[in-house]
Amino acid sequence: MKILGVDPGSRVTGYGIIEKSLKGLALVGYGEIKPPKNASLTTALASVYEALLRLIAEVKPDAMAVEDIFYGKNVQSLIKLGHIRGVTLLAGAQQGITVHEYAPLEIKKAVVGYGRAEKSQVQAMVKAILQLRETPTADAADALAVAICHAHCSGPSVSP
Repeated sequence: MKILGVDPGSRVTGYGIIEKSLKGLALVGYGEIKPPKNASLTTALASVYEALLRLIAEVKPDAMAVEDIFYGKNVQSLIKLGHIRGVTLLAGAQQGITVHEYAPLEIKKAVVGYGRAEKSQVQAMVKAILQLRETPTADAADALAVAICHAHCSGPSVSP
């Protein structure tokens, strides 16, 4: 089973693709989607949406896992994040992919074992779990963590 994990962000949207098989978890790829600096909200939304559509067409994931919104003090930032999440969910749904959502605490607990883990701890555990040579950026590591969380929560794999 191939899982696309997405960490939506108003400035940077991280993505990570893993494959779950009877042998365990393996990295397929990861990266970041960065809309042009100072882009309008509509341009940023279109940029993220189009990049996700290209990624989905290329990778052909079996499932998509997306980080849910965390609560914050800046309402404007949360609204922008909500818009980015919206186009992320839409991209998956329009391509016929089952989309799963996970709370940040749930993701951290699944990957680190502690729901209030720091970003650096998530990065280190993602690196260890997937046996990576380099530590992914924080946004890509968060996306990989979402995919790992889904792999742990989705039950047994059917891939050999």
